[in-house]
This record gives sequence, structure tokens and C-alpha cells, in this order.
Amino acid sequence: MVRPHLPLNALRAFEAAARHLSFTRAAIELHVTQAAVSHQVKLLEERLGVTLFRRLPRGLMITEEGLALLPTLEESFDRMADMLERFEGGHMREVLVVGAVGTFAVGWLLPRLGAFRHNHPFVDLRLSTNNNRVDIAAEGLDYAIRFGNGAWHDTEAEPLFAAPLSALCLPEIARDLKTPDDIARQTLLRSYRTDEWPSWFEQADAAVPPITGPVFDSSVLMVEAALQGAGVALAPPLMFSRHLASGALEQPFPVYVSKGSYWLTRLKSRSLTPAMAAFAAWIGEMAVEMRGAA
Repeated sequence: MVRPHLPLNALRAFEAAARHLSFTRAAIELHVTQAAVSHQVKLLEERLGVTLFRRLPRGLMITEEGLALLPTLEESFDRMADMLERFEGGHMREVLVVGAVGTFAVGWLLPRLGAFRHNHPFVDLRLSTNNNRVDIAAEGLDYAIRFGNGAWHDTEAEPLFAAPLSALCLPEIARDLKTPDDIARQTLLRSYRTDEWPSWFEQADAAVPPITGPVFDSSVLMVEAALQGAGVALAPPLMFSRHLASGALEQPFPVYVSKGSYWLTRLKSRSLTPAMAAFAAWIGEMAVEMRGAA
């Protein structure tokens, strides 16, 4: 594509002035004079043949023409800034976009990310969380860490480790629980998977009560509710080991029910990049250690 000469100084001056609606504040940001910003905007207006601002006694009002131009400039300058930030120490950092189930991200991944970043400084990791419902393509993810059986359409899935569920609650609630049947008298905090509590009671050889407690789309939220005394959560103890170790939570019975594992997934059509290969190798090694310690 053949590009005309781009008046970058004028475009930058307009973009800053439009964000601040002030030549003075734009000048401070750009480390130039107010007169220089005004002059550059005027040059741009002359080149385009339109008025970009209405000059008011106390600031600026952007015109329709200015509003049409602004989003493209903001996106372009943001993308340029993002690219320049990826160069560090004479090397370009490669962006890696990972989406993870919130429970996994908080309970397992975050405490270990420092080691990954230390060993792979060329990777610019972008992490987002979800409630296990994710569209890898639409969200632009390189990887998605999911909980389930590994069967997702058009997806390569590598198993990480299982995370069986068990009852978790405050110590003061746990003291009143002598047998698994006693949990039926408590508020049962649950996920959108309706078979989890019934499976747990069956595994505990206890009668299955009506399951009517509040529904959460994240084990993190469910356990937070349990920490605030709202009831008994059914969540993976492995992901809340710090709460158990500190005594903030207790697991009243050694009864577990398995409903799936955590998987590292990517689209089959997605070619591996060096950053993706590095992350897959690292998390695979961490998962082997986890399985060995279980």
C-alpha cells in the first residue's frame, strides 16, 4: 500500500488535544508549547480542509469531523506504543495470550508465574480469566486452560492434572459436622454443574438432600462466600491449599468426587510460536511435578 506523507506531529498533537480537550494539557503531555500544539492542529485542519475543534473561552469542543478521526488515531498510537514496549534489551518480546479458569489462575497459576517470567523473559504474557466458557478464536487466545474431559471441538487438549472436589467450610461450621449427613443441614453452595453435590453425597454414602443453595459461576466466588460464612462450598482443595494451610478453611471429610481435569487447550489450526512452545513445556513440567506430589 502506497501511503501519502503522514503528518505525524500534527496527528499526535490533535490526538492529545482531543483526549484532553485542551491545547495546554496536550502541550504538557507532549513536552512542547501550547502554541506548538495549536499550530500543528491548524496545519492538520488546513490539510484536511475541515475544522477539528471549536475554540471555546474555556477549552475545546471537538467537531463531528474530529470525532470521526479520533478513534483511528487512538488505536494506531496505542498499537505503535504496544509494539515499541515489546522491544527490551535489544530483543523483541513475543506476546502470549492465555485464558484460564479463574479458580486455576488464582489457586495454582499465579503463584508460579514469577518463575516462568524469570526463565522466559522474551514472553510478554497476557492473562485473562473466565468461568470455563470460552471461545478461543473470538477472544484471540493462544491457549485456554479449561476444566473438563478434554473433548472440545477443533481443539488440541493436553491434560495437566485432576482437581477432585470436596466440601470446604469455616472451622466453626466444620466443628458441627460429625458425619457427611450433617452437611445436608447447611446451605450448600454450588456451581452450574447440577450433579456435583449429589455425586459427593453418594460418594460419602449419605442421603442426597434437596440442593437449593445459591449458584456461582466460579469456585473462587463460591469459596469466598464460604469464607464469609454463607455455607459449605464444593470446590477443589488443591486450588485452595493456602486457605486450608492457614486454617481459614477446613475440609471436614476426606471425601472427594472427580468431575474432570484441567487441560491446556489450543485451536488445531493454531501453529505453535516460540512463546507458545515455551509456555506449554513449562506448564507441562509443572503439571508432572503436581501429579507426582499427589
